[in-house]
Amino acid sequence: MRAIIILSFLLVFSSVRAQEFMCNVQVNSSQVQSSDKTVFENLQTAVYEFMNNRRWSNYEFRMEEKIECSILLTISSWDNIESFTGTIQVQARRPVYGSSYSTPLFNFLDKDFSFKYISGQPLDYIENTYTSNLTSVLAFYAYLVLGFDFDSFEELGGTPFFEKAQGVVNAAQSAPDKGWRAAESQKNRYWIIENLLNNAYADFRRGNFFYHLNGMDLFSSDAVKARSGITEGVTLIQKAYRQKPGLFIISLFMLAKSDELVSIFTPAPMVEKTKVVNILKSIDPANSTKYNQVLTTNP
Repeated sequence: MRAIIILSFLLVFSSVRAQEFMCNVQVNSSQVQSSDKTVFENLQTAVYEFMNNRRWSNYEFRMEEKIECSILLTISSWDNIESFTGTIQVQARRPVYGSSYSTPLFNFLDKDFSFKYISGQPLDYIENTYTSNLTSVLAFYAYLVLGFDFDSFEELGGTPFFEKAQGVVNAAQSAPDKGWRAAESQKNRYWIIENLLNNAYADFRRGNFFYHLNGMDLFSSDAVKARSGITEGVTLIQKAYRQKPGLFIISLFMLAKSDELVSIFTPAPMVEKTKVVNILKSIDPANSTKYNQVLTTNP
């Protein structure tokens, strides 16, 4: 019965797909002292078109299937010619079956972000080739978001896209810009994709799949089964955490999901709450106080 439900759901949401994203792009230049904001407006338009008009896969998405994401570029400095520094925050969501709710998939503020851009210049990207840091960073996150989306509908279904993101990282190893190399930090683009493709942590991705398809997508029909699926998902994620406590990709998952988990389990029976809260506190100890409130709050 479960296989039939999953198959029918995948037939609704999978497909032969073009333009995959419905991506909102914002450029914040308030920290830059400049009377001419045209370059930032042009940059915003260029990034928007790069993300939304480019074909990133061989799949076709109907309008209602497009992946919701947002990109916030916060510019802290500009040399008034072509060099920019700042941060890029990428967030992604996916719809929950049978409801109007969309669940967060990914949320990361990347502080290793500098790039060159000449106003009015189109953004070009050639796969597995480093031509500019701006397009490489954008391509990396495009493939990453696609991978997370496909992983949430099929177990390990995002692997082809994570491998493409790894190709972006590999091509950038000799680039002068930060964020691409293992030795620079334990929390950068290199380690995101390393964690996702490392078989030792595959239970994280399996848990992510259970959380969504066997959990979130069942809420409209059976909240008890949905919470059970989510519990199974975070239990698998806990197994990955035990392989490497502090695993970066798990901290990103919890950043996206902690508030949602609190909302889901606050009305649950106490036995259920206690089990899940213990798991969450073990994999996300920094938010233990938040999770303890689940135990003391009545729905």
